[in-house]
Amino acid sequence: MELSKVKLGQFIKQSDSRNSELLFGEDAVVGISTQKDLIPTKANLNGVSLSSYKIVKPNEFVYVPDTSRRGDKIALALNTTNSTFLVSAIYTVFYVDDTDSLLSDYLFMFFNRPEFDRYARTNSWGSARETFNWEDMCDIELDLPDLPTQKKYVAIYKSMQANQQSYERGLEDLKTACFACIEKMRKEYPLSMIGEYIQPYKEKNSDGLITLEQGINIEKQFITPQRSNSNLTGRKIVRHGQFAYCTQLNNANVAIAYREGEDCVVSSVYDVFEITRKKELLPHYLMLWLMRPEFGRYVYWASEGSAYEFLNYNNLAGYRIPVPSIEQQKAVADLYQCYVTRKRINEQLKAQLRKICPILIRGSLSDGG
Repeated sequence: MELSKVKLGQFIKQSDSRNSELLFGEDAVVGISTQKDLIPTKANLNGVSLSSYKIVKPNEFVYVPDTSRRGDKIALALNTTNSTFLVSAIYTVFYVDDTDSLLSDYLFMFFNRPEFDRYARTNSWGSARETFNWEDMCDIELDLPDLPTQKKYVAIYKSMQANQQSYERGLEDLKTACFACIEKMRKEYPLSMIGEYIQPYKEKNSDGLITLEQGINIEKQFITPQRSNSNLTGRKIVRHGQFAYCTQLNNANVAIAYREGEDCVVSSVYDVFEITRKKELLPHYLMLWLMRPEFGRYVYWASEGSAYEFLNYNNLAGYRIPVPSIEQQKAVADLYQCYVTRKRINEQLKAQLRKICPILIRGSLSDGG
């Protein structure tokens, strides 16, 4: 059977349902990643009215028309759950109207390809801000195989997706068990200030020998900074086995991380510290406590400033945690490291899912043609 060359606009329809009756609350608000996922929102919803937020029902798509601030990728997702979500009013929500000709999952595979991202960026328009609007979306031309062929290749994708999601569910169980352990420790052992076990570390890259520049995100990871400075002389050094954190706070999401890679330098807005009593406190155990939301709330409350809040070392050192035996610390830290390893594998599985989409689309076109 020959392929049909069609315009996407023939099969999709925009949705503009609003949360005007406030049927959904803050827990329903999500954002969209460039990895084509619905993710927890990073927006501060304190005092924000959700009445104008758009509703995303199961099996509906949503995307961010603004493409100029996301590199070469477009933020788009399909709601594959049974739940209804809310998104910002600036997002575009749509659904497949002609399901006898086009499957939503097949269309998502079409979107989940680098070719689509490149197309969307190339066909975005604007000056200060480039957008890929609804008319641009509807104007997409695609070769469309028949429905049985679509179903065949969607089944392959869904099978791989089910394996990844099953792995992910086990991952969350592991995380829950880990944090249940440290919560139990908090109730059973006396609390000590972490300042008793750490000290600030102040070393600058005066000779410029360290050329690796790093930043820290709110996921508590070292990352390549978005803005870099070629002159790294005088930057603060973070050695392997030390901690670094951003002293400037915008909210309770503290950018703090434990350095396990090679030595690096960080911006002057970061401070560095290290554990001095290493036979009594393990770094991975300490990091577990620094990752908890309770730590973020504490340091945000303890920070000082007016226009900007700043976390100084003394306030950080005042944070209290239980310090059980090294053996107990190691047990819970090892459990968490198992979670970290499995999480990394899960991200690799997700990446494989994204990589298989172009292959499946090409296969469906060859099979359907």
